[in-house]
This record gives sequence, C-alpha cells and structure tokens, in this order.
Amino acid sequence: MSSSPTVCIIGAGCSGFTTAKRLKDHGITYDCFELSDDVGGNWYFDNPNGMSACYESLHIDTSTTRLQFEEFPAGEDWPHFPHHTVIHQYFRDYVDHFGLRETITFNTGVDKATRTADGRWRVTLSTGEVREYDALVVANGHHWDPRYPDYPGTFDGDELHSHQYRSPFSPVDMRGKRVVVVGMGNSALDIASEVSHRSIAEHVWVAARRGVWVLSKYRNGKPADKMMMPPWMPKKLGLAISRRAIKKGIGRMSDYGLPEPDHEPLAAHPSVSIDFLAKSASGDLTCVPNIARLDGDAVVLTDGRRIEADAIVYATGYNMSFPFFDDPELLPDADHRLPLFKRMIRPGIDNLYFAGLAQSSPTIVNLAEQQSKLIAAHLTGEYALPAPAQMEQIITADERKHLGQYYDAPRHTIQLDLARYTRDLHAEIEAGSKRASVPAGAR
Repeated sequence: MSSSPTVCIIGAGCSGFTTAKRLKDHGITYDCFELSDDVGGNWYFDNPNGMSACYESLHIDTSTTRLQFEEFPAGEDWPHFPHHTVIHQYFRDYVDHFGLRETITFNTGVDKATRTADGRWRVTLSTGEVREYDALVVANGHHWDPRYPDYPGTFDGDELHSHQYRSPFSPVDMRGKRVVVVGMGNSALDIASEVSHRSIAEHVWVAARRGVWVLSKYRNGKPADKMMMPPWMPKKLGLAISRRAIKKGIGRMSDYGLPEPDHEPLAAHPSVSIDFLAKSASGDLTCVPNIARLDGDAVVLTDGRRIEADAIVYATGYNMSFPFFDDPELLPDADHRLPLFKRMIRPGIDNLYFAGLAQSSPTIVNLAEQQSKLIAAHLTGEYALPAPAQMEQIITADERKHLGQYYDAPRHTIQLDLARYTRDLHAEIEAGSKRASVPAGAR
C-alpha cells in the first residue's frame, strides 16, 4: 500500500458515510460512490436505487440512546423509537454537519471491483469509467437482496417480499383480503400487526417454521435495550439474568395464542413488537405452521390445513450480496457464511474492508462508526494486523463467542453483541498499535 493510500467506498448508507468521515479526519484520500441521489441507504424511504426495505409506518426498534452516533448525538427532543423519516434526516444532517456531501458521488454505482496483479483494486463504475485504488471499503448493506422460500406449487394471488411492502395499500391493496405473512422476524411482526387491523384485511395468518419469543420494546417503563447486560459481565451470567427477566415479564407465548418457541429467549435475533402480542391475543391474526406448498387460491400448511388466501407477504430475510465481486473468495458460501476478522477483513487480503456487515444487537447504525477507527488506523500505518494464521484463530474464537447463544440458521451467521464487539475492537486496535511499533521483520 502506498504511503498516501487512495480508497474507494461503495455505498453512502450509515456505514459508508461514517467511514468517509473517519478517512476525511485522517487526511486519507477517498471516493465514495452512491447509486442513489442521496445518503441514507435502507432508511431512505422509496429510495430510487430500489434497495430500501423501508415501509411508511416503520419505526426503528432501537432506542435513541443506543442508535445515536458517538460523534453526532441525537436531539434531546427525540422520541424513544424514532420514525424512519427522523432517522433519514439525522443521517442527512450528519453528512452535512461534517462536510461529507461534496465528497460523495451520487447516482453512480460500482459495477465491478477486481484485484490487479499488484494487489490494488480496479473499479468499474456504472458510468463506464474505470479507476484504480489502493484499498476498497464495501458498505453496500445486507438488507436489499430479498431471500424467497422455495415452495412447490403455484399461487394465484398476489405475492411480494417484505422488501417491496410500503403500506397496506401499496404495492398491493390489502383491504378485505385474506393475507398470509411468512416469517416471524421484525418486519413480519410489523407488517402482520398493521395489515391485521380490522379496517384492513379480512384476516391475517402468520406462517413460520418455529415459534419465537416476541419481546416488547419496553421493560418496566423504559426502553428494553437500555437494560442489556454490560459487556464486562460474563456472558453466561448476563444471558441467564436476561432470559429470566424476559420469561417473568412476558410469560408464555402460548398465553397469546402463539406457538411455544423451541429455544430460549435471545437464542435468536430478537423479534420485537409493541403490537403483535395484543393482535394475536385479540384474534386479529392467527399463527400457523409453515407453508408446505402453494395450491392455487390457497396455501397448504405442514400440518395439512388448507388456507384460502388472496396475498402472501414473504418476510423471509435477505441474502448477503456483492454483485461487483466475481471472486468466490469474497462471497458468502452456500450456508450464508463469510468469516471475517473482526467482521471486517478477509485474512490475506489486507486492503479490503467490509463495513457494517453484521446483524448487530441492538443496532447496526453506529457499528461502522466503530469499525472505521481500525480501518483508518490501518490505512495510516498506525495499526498492524496479526498474521493471517492468527487472524483465522481469532475469527474462530470470535464466532464462538458471538454466535454461540443462537440456534444454527442462515440468519444468525453474522450476529454480534455491539457492546461486547466494540470493547473487543478497541482492545484489538490497541494491540495492533503495539504491533505497528515493531519493525515488520521482527513481528
């Protein structure tokens, strides 16, 4: 890498622009390319780049104190769980406050990124222009490439993924319809709760492979994520305390007409809703087993029941996708796994950084803000990576630490606890700073 590296950042969502801010602070030359006409990524409603999963009624599930940027605090008058319009404006204000907007090239995507013979990056833009850089930051997000289930049969009604859903009336008018929502993640709970209002759908069924623990946004009158166990507490103890509190505060899922989960609370990425339990207990929606096959004007469930339906909403998650890469080493495997050092770096490829590529609890909003500290320090030479073999060992240990509490599923391959991750990241930056002070040949 040159003494004054040039960097390409792909994407200007919260991961891309916070990385840009850090590079700017360190005097590192960069270009940031954004396919859309504004910043915001997933939180830009009706984003013209087609990659936003934001729907009209969406409020973030993370409380303000947990989602705010370290270097740009949220307003004191913010509600606990802001609407998406507030989040998007917050992102725009951040970019303008730090003078980043003029450093971002809008309406321009990266079509291809390949390594050159000398290890640099050749980037082909959507305009056709080709540029070369010393380093590449991938910040294109991981909630834009919808994953669909593969059910046998065909369905005569409307089918859409939650990524396409904007309201109960768009792109499909759900009024008077019989609707099946597939999945029990956060989007599924939101959409099912909204559409099941008695003035909208005739009825809503929520189909899922397993029951989940539906958590409230509040605990004892305060945002529940403020009560997460501190990172200094042993994880096993923290989990035991949290699980006991959840069971005591919520009770059994069957009390609300839901299937009992086959796992402990927090053994899955949290499904959070302030409405869903009441909707189920009130009979406005019905939870049923997963779909076995599609059958014309109906779906057939795994228990043999046949439910006539007019529309299906697939809230079945997303694929990690990097369409600008064709090197298999840079792509997730068939099990949705892409092991990375500190969820950022592929061992042996020191000039490629993935920013914000994690399912972070409680939030992804300020994850890359923390990761950018290591990226900038590495680019300036103030931080040195461990040897590739040691990085592999650390990846294995970190995945055991972060993923151990979750059941095995594609949705849990990139989970992490943000507070514990941040503490570990800062410790690694300090260790890398010490390595950087030792001549390369002596490490």
